Amino acid sequence: MFDCHKEMSAFHGEKVTLAQSQRQAMHDRRNSGRTRLEKGLGRDGHPLPDHHSQGSYAMHTMVQDADNEYDIDDGAYFKEGDLVDADGRALTPREAKERVRDALAQDQRMANDAEVHRNCVRQPYPQGYHIDIPVYRTFVDIDSHGGKTTKHELASENAWELSDARKVTRWFQDHVANAGDNAKQLRKVVRLTKFYARSRKDWKERTGSGIMISRLVCDEFVPAKDRDDQSLRDTWEKVHARLKRSLVVEHPVGETPLAKEGDAKAAFLRDKLAEALDTLLVLDDEPTRGEARAAWDETFATSFFSRQPSPSNGGGGGNKSRVVVSTEALDRRDDGGGRFG
Repeated sequence: MFDCHKEMSAFHGEKVTLAQSQRQAMHDRRNSGRTRLEKGLGRDGHPLPDHHSQGSYAMHTMVQDADNEYDIDDGAYFKEGDLVDADGRALTPREAKERVRDALAQDQRMANDAEVHRNCVRQPYPQGYHIDIPVYRTFVDIDSHGGKTTKHELASENAWELSDARKVTRWFQDHVANAGDNAKQLRKVVRLTKFYARSRKDWKERTGSGIMISRLVCDEFVPAKDRDDQSLRDTWEKVHARLKRSLVVEHPVGETPLAKEGDAKAAFLRDKLAEALDTLLVLDDEPTRGEARAAWDETFATSFFSRQPSPSNGGGGGNKSRVVVSTEALDRRDDGGGRFG
């Protein structure tokens, strides 16, 4: 396969992963949301929760979005005895979420009201991003032998459901740790796949969720030393083959599948991966560097690859050359920080 590792590394670093300044902005937004919630609960005379980040923010797999449509997940964990009304009656899931919504509404500076959703309270912001706050109640379960286990229940649509999204974060972190020397590349392939799945505006609501994509990539990841482009394509081939066999994607820690047979979003992801793999077939046919870059441009709906400077190695390697450039480039954040992945 034609070597575009250098271009792919630059693309990931500049267009896909969040720079340190962007991550700091996410961190500040999350903390502002926590402060707003705590102030509102305090004014209403209600106990405060513990906060735990989850989702792509906690897993460090967030990707850039041209429309600023970022989703920050920040769970609010209340003690079971704190989610009661004035008469000591336990709150229903809906009532618990309404309490959080009303606390956020105490801040009159917000342009948009918080909204109660099926599994969270969502605070939208005019800039396009939003903070999702899943509401949990925590209790201690005592078994027949006197053993104690702390459990968490999510305020879902009509019931309190045993759930703890932090387990998903731990699952992913364990998967990355077990990848050893390939850990950075695994995270890159997850980000690049998530970015591709949302590379067109009209794909965003039709393709698989971030956790679905993370599960598929972790299961089918193919490492390739010093070749992020090769790893990405090989992993996509395995994911596509898997989804052709079955659209079922099991949840990494829960009992409810992320996708069942016939799932429309899993099918959409399968079909879009098929299109990308067809586009990338030119990489096996001794293309010029310009042709190889054009294939990646078409895949990601960008002009980034073709706009990269032509390699200068004294032996060709420009856009018309078929010479493979093997210069290794370190991936660094644009703020001057160290390696990332």
